[in-house]
Amino acid sequence: MRLSTASFLAAAVAPIAVSAAPFRRGTDNGTLLVLQFAHVLEQLETQFYQQALTKFQPSDFTAAGFTSADIPAQQFTAIQSDEAAHVTALESIITSFGATPVTTCKFDFTSVLTDVKTMAPVARLVENVGVGAYLGAAHLVQDPVVLTAAASILSIEARHQTILNLFQGGSAIPQAFDIPLLPQEVLAIAGPFISGCDLGVPANAALTATNTGTITTGTSLTFSSPAINGSTTNFHCQMLVGGAPGINGPVAIWVTSDDQPLNNNARDRGSNAIVAGPLMAFIDTKPESLGQLARNQAGTPPPVDNDRPAVPGELDPVRPPFHHAPAQQ
Repeated sequence: MRLSTASFLAAAVAPIAVSAAPFRRGTDNGTLLVLQFAHVLEQLETQFYQQALTKFQPSDFTAAGFTSADIPAQQFTAIQSDEAAHVTALESIITSFGATPVTTCKFDFTSVLTDVKTMAPVARLVENVGVGAYLGAAHLVQDPVVLTAAASILSIEARHQTILNLFQGGSAIPQAFDIPLLPQEVLAIAGPFISGCDLGVPANAALTATNTGTITTGTSLTFSSPAINGSTTNFHCQMLVGGAPGINGPVAIWVTSDDQPLNNNARDRGSNAIVAGPLMAFIDTKPESLGQLARNQAGTPPPVDNDRPAVPGELDPVRPPFHHAPAQQ
C-alpha cells in the first residue's frame, strides 16, 4: 500500500450578513437533498451532546483531566444549544420548500459515551466532520439563499471545532484550510451511529485502524473494513490534509484501488477508486499552552487505552498515520 498526500486550498469568502428574511418555496432536488442531509447531521450532533450532558457529572469531567468541570460543561452546553438551533432553522427551510424533514432517525452513542475520555475526542471528531460536510456539499447547492444560510452554520461549527481542538491538547487553528467531505464520505464516519432512516445517499464503507498500543512515527498502520475481504496487493492508502508543509490537526485517510491521487476539490474527487473511508485522524504536532488552562493533560498525549472502544472513522491522536501497511481484515 502506498501513501500520498494532498493539501486542500480553498478560496476566501467575504463575510456575509445573515438575514431573517423567509426562504422562497421551490428548490432543486440537489439543494433539498443537502438540506435533509444537514438536518439529520445536526440532529445527530444535538443528541450526542444532550446525551453526554445528561450522563456525565462534574466529577467525570475532572477525572478526565479538566481543571474545572465548569469549563467543558459550559462549552458543551453552548454547543448543544447551537446544534439545536441549527436543527430548528433547517426544519423551517425544508418546510418552506414544501418538503417534510426527516425525523425518523435513531442515534446510538452507547459505545462512545462510556466516559469523558472517550466522549471528548469523539466530540472533536463530530465537529470536524460537520465542518467537512458543509464544505463538501457546498457545490451541490444551487440556491444562493440556502448556500448563505449553510455558510452561516458552517462558521459556527468551525468555532466549536476550535474549542474542541484545545480540549484535546491540539492547536486551536491547526491548519490554514479545512478538509471537505462528500456526503457518502461523511456517512462512512457518522453512519454507524445512525439507523432508522434513509438519507438518499449511499455510504462509503467504514474504515477502522486495528493497531493496538502506542503508534508513533515509523509504525505501520493496519486497517479493517467491510470492503476489505481478501488480497490488498493493489490497494493504496491516501491522505488529505488542510495545509502544507507538515501535518498538524485533522487528516483524512482513504484506502483506494489505484494510486491516482484523490482530488482535494470535493466536486472533482472521483469515488470509483475509493475502497473504504475516510478515517479521520488528529495528529497534534503543535500543541498550544492555551489548552492547558482547560485540561491539565493538554499538550501531553494521553496513554493509549486498549479497552477504549473503537470509534468508526476515528484514529486516536497518539496514533499518527505517517507510515502505512497493507490493509488487513
